Amino acid sequence: MIGLAESRPASDANCHEARQSQLAGPPAERPKPMSAVPVQNDTLLRALLRQPTEYTPVWLMRQAGRYLPEYRATRERAGSFLALAKTPELACEVTLQPLERYPLDAAILFSDILTVPDAMGLGLYFADGEGPRFERPVRDEADVARLAAPDPEVELRYVLDAVRTIRDALAGRVPLIGFSGSPWTLACYMVEGAGSSDFRQVKTMLYRRPELMHRLLEVTADAVAAYLNAQIAAGSQAVMIFDTWGGTLADGHYQKFSLGYMQRVLAELRLEREEAGKAVRVPSIVFTKGGGLWLEQMAACGCDAVGLDWTVNLGQARAAIGSRCALQGNLDPMVLMADPGQIQGEAVKTLESFGLPQAGAGHVFNLGHGISQFTPPESVTVLVETVHAYSGEMRRRGAGASSP
Repeated sequence: MIGLAESRPASDANCHEARQSQLAGPPAERPKPMSAVPVQNDTLLRALLRQPTEYTPVWLMRQAGRYLPEYRATRERAGSFLALAKTPELACEVTLQPLERYPLDAAILFSDILTVPDAMGLGLYFADGEGPRFERPVRDEADVARLAAPDPEVELRYVLDAVRTIRDALAGRVPLIGFSGSPWTLACYMVEGAGSSDFRQVKTMLYRRPELMHRLLEVTADAVAAYLNAQIAAGSQAVMIFDTWGGTLADGHYQKFSLGYMQRVLAELRLEREEAGKAVRVPSIVFTKGGGLWLEQMAACGCDAVGLDWTVNLGQARAAIGSRCALQGNLDPMVLMADPGQIQGEAVKTLESFGLPQAGAGHVFNLGHGISQFTPPESVTVLVETVHAYSGEMRRRGAGASSP
């Protein structure tokens, strides 16, 4: 275990104290989690549920990452990405780091989408310069037959401990988002054994052995549903399904092999939990990179919000599905490489594209994909401040225009 300096940052100290309180005494004697504390800034949750907000909430996919020097320092202390992700106190520390810099409206659990197949026994590891890999990819009937949904409280306990530690350390400051990869996206990594440029192995299985692919996706969907339910029980206040590779599928196959299994996951989720002594809704977000063709079908899958990548026109998306679910997105992450004035202009264009939120419409500002590791940290300051200020002004102008 890593030694902790006495002059630890605030996020580090909060996570350490939260974790120590969890570990003190037998389970029956441990303090109640901070889920008993009302969330102070619930703007994100209200936007996802299409309720009125004073401004447009903002968080960023991959907001805790390599663009932050403090993250890189913690990652170096941990020794490896997996050690960082599998140590609840350190996962908490990096989850809170962007909140110490920026007035973001949500924290997102620091973890990896490949925790589920790793818990299925596929042997996740990270090769230098090559990204994630599996020692035992799933290639044939026998491999699929060996798969079983893991028990989240056993094989994935470190993730749930991280959720509980983060909730305690947040102390109701902002909501915590839990997440998982989609069944199809996980299957891509499980069959390919790593990332891929052409998805040859997984698509060969899909076309040659569709029934085998369906069996793989069924067990993976059940594993994802159990994992997300466990995150909700541990304290996640919203959940997101990342369908990174759904957009690689042909029309027709996307519906069968990706969207259909996300719908199966959503149908199994228990999207309600007790917060501050009352039952509250846990909103769900579905994001398919490259999924603009299927927005209306995604909106009908049972989610509360649809995430959009930067190739989608936000105003057109609102016209098509904005009365059925909230929208999340969708600034091109590379905008953050531009000058401050250009970042402000692009953020304003995104907000204007969605337009003034009205009853039954909700917008969460985000990037159209994860933030680049090369992003200047000060660019995020410009973005977040612009979104908050301009979206608030839009609402004030709208209220003034509607006054008698």
